[in-house]
Amino acid sequence: MEIKVLGRGCAKCNLTEEIIRQVLLEERIDAQVEKVTGPKKIAAHGVFLTPSVLIDGEVKCVGRIPTKEEIRAWTSRVTSK
Repeated sequence: MEIKVLGRGCAKCNLTEEIIRQVLLEERIDAQVEKVTGPKKIAAHGVFLTPSVLIDGEVKCVGRIPTKEEIRAWTSRVTSK
């Protein structure tokens, strides 16, 4: 599973990445987490608000910090396929 956190490094973007890593650790999910910080790279994903989260190329969250419950739901759907 590939997770991308799109954000320019603000506190909300950093917190989003931290929460995602916590959930992955708690649920023992093996995933690659990448932080995308460049404005052009962020826009290339069709996203213009940050923080945003993509899982395996699918936009899951735009312009807000996701909850742990949301992240668990997104990652469990991907791992249960």
